Amino acid sequence: MRRTQANHSPGFTLVEVVLVVGILIVISTIAVPSFLRQIRQEELPGSGKQLRSFLTLLRANAALDGKRYRLRFPEEDELDSMGGDRQPIVEREDDPIDEPAVFNVVTAPWAVGSTLLGHVWCAEVRLGRPTVERLQERRSAIAEKLSEARDRSDFEFNAQRPPLFIEPDGSCDWATFLLTEAPRKAELEELEDHPRVEVILDGYTGLGWIQRPLYEEELDLFEEHGWPAVLGQDYLDPTPITEDRVLELREFEIRK
Repeated sequence: MRRTQANHSPGFTLVEVVLVVGILIVISTIAVPSFLRQIRQEELPGSGKQLRSFLTLLRANAALDGKRYRLRFPEEDELDSMGGDRQPIVEREDDPIDEPAVFNVVTAPWAVGSTLLGHVWCAEVRLGRPTVERLQERRSAIAEKLSEARDRSDFEFNAQRPPLFIEPDGSCDWATFLLTEAPRKAELEELEDHPRVEVILDGYTGLGWIQRPLYEEELDLFEEHGWPAVLGQDYLDPTPITEDRVLELREFEIRK
């Protein structure tokens, strides 16, 4: 009688398993930190994009409800909807006749969530259309800056971050939101050493742009030529803007 030989599928030896695991550990050691750094680098511009979208959504809801809304950031010792102190707070004037100027926190799903990512927070809110002159004045006397909110009877709020009011038709003032990853208690004059982006909102048209703060030499150049402080497009390139570069930017805007 012929003996049948059983078929055995080849297996892995302990050495092969250890070798594969070791290779995976080496790859993870190299790839994971790089991946995490990439995520961290995207948190600041990503927060700017999300805030811009959030402002668009807020304006649309104000027009849909026909009521006045208010966007602000938490005051000292105040918590946002996520239990922290960084996310924007949305409030609505529900009864302007019997309870004028009384704003209630909006808890609808669209109004809560993580708009600002990671450790990004809003260090400053500037109301009014940005101009080169205003930016130069701000740089020269940043510690003595007075917010336009003081002229709107908002003394109970931090003058450095006044609330933005959205009218029942969805319109609002121009506003610039300065976002940064600097330490939470950093003063304005200390932010120069940290990455920052500005979310600029044209409250009349609803257009918004994400722009890095302009350097001093750029402000001087813009003032000399009478150029507006708002580039009219997203611009995060750290390379200093020259006269030729401005022409390139404007040509690109026309081609779009």
